[in-house]
Amino acid sequence: MRKIENPFVHLDGYICFGCSPDNYHGLQMEFYEDGDSIVSFWEPKAHLQGYLNILHGGIQATLMDEIASWIIHVKLKTAGVTSSIHTKLLRPVYTNKGKLTIRATIKKVQKRFVDVYTVICDNDGVICAESDVQYYIYPEEIARKKLSFPGYEKFFTCDQPQ
Repeated sequence: MRKIENPFVHLDGYICFGCSPDNYHGLQMEFYEDGDSIVSFWEPKAHLQGYLNILHGGIQATLMDEIASWIIHVKLKTAGVTSSIHTKLLRPVYTNKGKLTIRATIKKVQKRFVDVYTVICDNDGVICAESDVQYYIYPEEIARKKLSFPGYEKFFTCDQPQ
C-alpha cells in the first residue's frame, strides 16, 4: 500500500469538501493505492451525523463519490465528473465507533464512461454502504485545462516504492 499525495493543495483557492486538508468543515480524506483499489481510512466527526451517532447518508454518498474520483486520477491517469451514483445504505454507519475504510475499485471502462464500485466498511470490516458510481472521463489534456488535473506523476513522491 502506498500513500497518494494530494497535488491540488498547491492550487490557489482549493478547498474541496471531500479532500482538502484545509477545509475545516470538509471531510479531509486521504488516499492510498492498494493493488487495484484506492482506499481511505477516515474517522467520522460528530457534526456530520443525521440521527444520534449515525453518519448522515448524504455524507456517506459523498465519501464514496470522492474516492471514485481519486481512482480515476490514479488508475486512469486523468480526471472526470460524476455522471451518476447509485447508493445503497445497508447498515448504520456510526460516528462514535472508530475509523471507517472506504474503498473504490474500477469495474468497467467503456470509452469515456467508467463504472466504479465503492464501499464503506465499519471498524469491524462489515460493509455498511455501497455505491455504483459512473464517471465521465476526459482525455488528459482536457482534464488539465478544465479540471486542473496536475498529471499522474504529481500523486506520488519519488521516494515511495511502486
